[in-house]
Amino acid sequence: MRSMRRGIKEMDIILTRYADARLGTLTPGELDLYDALLSENDQDLYQWVTGQVGAPERLSGIVGEITEIACQPN
Repeated sequence: MRSMRRGIKEMDIILTRYADARLGTLTPGELDLYDALLSENDQDLYQWVTGQVGAPERLSGIVGEITEIACQPN
């Protein structure tokens, strides 16, 4: 639910696609990291996912996965 109701529609779409594709297969550690990512500001998340600004090192791996999944055609 937290992936779908972010505040910025673009992030709703991006994170919903990621959650649909990966949420069921994430390890407990990956879920903790995703939860931490969801606590970040939407404007920052959008800049990270779109490559406008580099993501913090601790989140760069998951941001890369989100970007890859979000950029795939439907």
